[in-house]
Amino acid sequence: MNKYPVVVGETSMVFEFIGEGINGSVSKLVIYSETHLHNFYNLGFGDKDVVTGDINDDVITNNGDSEKVLATVASTIYTFTDKFPEAMVFATGSTKARTRLYRIGITNNIEEIKEDFEVFGLVSENHWQPFQKGVEFEAFLVKRKMK
Repeated sequence: MNKYPVVVGETSMVFEFIGEGINGSVSKLVIYSETHLHNFYNLGFGDKDVVTGDINDDVITNNGDSEKVLATVASTIYTFTDKFPEAMVFATGSTKARTRLYRIGITNNIEEIKEDFEVFGLVSENHWQPFQKGVEFEAFLVKRKMK
């Protein structure tokens, strides 16, 4: 799948790229954050705030490149799990609409994703199940398959 070139941070936990679309160039950030659970990381993603340099995951860019952006974000999971092979990566959208967009992206690429990752969806508080097409999930969890 077509994706943008990515600049990988020193720790392999911060990734930056430029999205190009109908509204011009937009800096994007992907940040993996440790949680209180061992080997459990949160994937944060959004536009880079030009003032603070932080992620703004509330803005709606509507740049016409969402598939390419999601493919780029997905590509960072490979780099991240190369460095942290035991990591479980948690992701959810900042809104229900964004979570739905992520679910569609996973659904459209599930066969390719499953070659390298185990994929789970959160159906209710603390109830994870293997990812299935057509199921509305609240969040997603991926873990690199050991080969």
